[in-house]
Amino acid sequence: MSKKRKWEDDYVRYWFTCTTEVDGTHRPQCVLCNSVFSNADLRPSKLSDHFNRQHGGVAGHDLKSLKHVPAPSDRSQTLNTLGVASQEDALLQASYQFAYLCAKEKSPHTVAEKLVKPCALEIAQIVLGPDAQKKLQQVPLSDDVIHSRIDEMSQDILQQVVEDIKASPLKVGIQLAETSDMDDCSQLMAFVRYIKEKEVVEEFLFCEPLQLTTKGMDVFSLFRDFFLKHEIALDVCGSVCTDGASAMLGENSEFIARLKKEVPRILITHCLLNPHALITKTLPGKLKEALLTVVRVINFLKGRAPNHRLIQAFFEEIGVEFSVLLFHTEMRWLSRGQILTHIFEMYEEINQFLHHQSSNLIEGFENKEFKVHLAYLADLFKHVNELSASVQRTGMNTVSAREKVSAFVRKFPFWQKRVGKGNFTDFPFLEELVVSDNEGASIAGEIVLHLQELSSSFHGYFAVGDLDEASKWVLDPFLFNLDFVSDGYSVKKDLAELRASGQILMEFETKKLEDFWCAQLKAFPNLAKTALEILTPFATTYLCELGFSSLLHFKTKSRNCFNMSDDIRVAISKKVPRFSDIIEQKLQLQQRSL
Repeated sequence: MSKKRKWEDDYVRYWFTCTTEVDGTHRPQCVLCNSVFSNADLRPSKLSDHFNRQHGGVAGHDLKSLKHVPAPSDRSQTLNTLGVASQEDALLQASYQFAYLCAKEKSPHTVAEKLVKPCALEIAQIVLGPDAQKKLQQVPLSDDVIHSRIDEMSQDILQQVVEDIKASPLKVGIQLAETSDMDDCSQLMAFVRYIKEKEVVEEFLFCEPLQLTTKGMDVFSLFRDFFLKHEIALDVCGSVCTDGASAMLGENSEFIARLKKEVPRILITHCLLNPHALITKTLPGKLKEALLTVVRVINFLKGRAPNHRLIQAFFEEIGVEFSVLLFHTEMRWLSRGQILTHIFEMYEEINQFLHHQSSNLIEGFENKEFKVHLAYLADLFKHVNELSASVQRTGMNTVSAREKVSAFVRKFPFWQKRVGKGNFTDFPFLEELVVSDNEGASIAGEIVLHLQELSSSFHGYFAVGDLDEASKWVLDPFLFNLDFVSDGYSVKKDLAELRASGQILMEFETKKLEDFWCAQLKAFPNLAKTALEILTPFATTYLCELGFSSLLHFKTKSRNCFNMSDDIRVAISKKVPRFSDIIEQKLQLQQRSL
């Protein structure tokens, strides 16, 4: 009978662990390639030889760094101690990592099984050999597996966000918007802004379908149910920013009424992102007719496939920079592509094409008055596009956004005076046309009246206005004049103390405004709380607009029945799934099922 060798704890230095047979026989197993050897090979020379020959290493792992050498039968602990993942762990981790990248790239779940894995196997076979190919073959990447992985990662990300909301020292800000996907399903999307670890964080909250109607009551029910499901009190919301029609998500909607009933002191703000619709509503008769003529021309050029192809070929032939025009839609058209500018710059070429096609739009398009009106509209909407672009960024607060809108509205009186005197410097397209055709007198009065009405509309619709003098310390507590604060106001004492610290001044100069006040929550809680209540509310629904753009990648004609709530969370959330925790839970479930 041959001698049975015993496992020695010192053998871990050769990157081996131990497996125990039913009869108690110890067999060494390499933690790098998973190879299991016979009991006769359980000796240092054999183990060292395998490690040097197969893995190109130098035997002699530093045992001093190992605080605990596990028992021979405890293979998983040995692997963790050596910092090496077991084969099961490695396969799961590879599967989760690919599912994560798949969601981030907004790719179909079948891309792994149908394309990526076959390519990887071919590459492994050619470059690394059959052994590597066999290992890759074991990585689970089927459609159902990728789908389940994404669901699990989504739930982990959501759990992190919910935990952060519950731990936030102040109330959170919400932005909420609704859209219809390509399957005519209404989708409600929400983002949240909260405080975590001395900074203001913006995170994706949810994207859920409105199953039947899209009334304010339906929106509120979905919104409330999400908070109830995750055991979050609704009064944790300090502000809500909405966009859309007044009847659905605006200040007159049932959603706002019900929300204020549940949270009486909640702050409601309207998105400052799209003033184009407001400008269109205030256009006088002749300017509105000019805009409608542009819409008809665009639809004529784009609505018929032969016309679209012919106009593209015509523009390429004569060397025009723009060859693609956009369809008209009620809300989004004028904020994209500066289409009015394109039409004005291509006026002669489009006119030639309309003549060639014998279109009945020629009469209105060739009218000199129309061209003057078109020039004014192109200039005006160009100014508005610049305003919209300036507030389209993450971290935009109501103070900064309203300052930009206020600065824009303050230009109206200067424009009115200049236009009234025949000076069209602020409208370069119109100025170019007036100088060449002397048509300025006919439109100057219309422009002045339109700018007056537009100014009052901006004030009423967007609540344009700066902070009152007593609150401007939020923007710069060091240069603020303390005389504007009442002596009985406790903030004055805290401000004086804060201004005496040179270190805090350095923090103010190097940090973002929101992060600076987050850093003062412990030292000056009253000041920081007041400042953050002003800075935390959303000013726009810009994040929702970005989310809707991602929605177009997920909800396509070939994926129109697919529920993409989890995919879109993994794709656009800044949170990274806790892979180690997810894999550990997965392995525990597998062990229990055995």
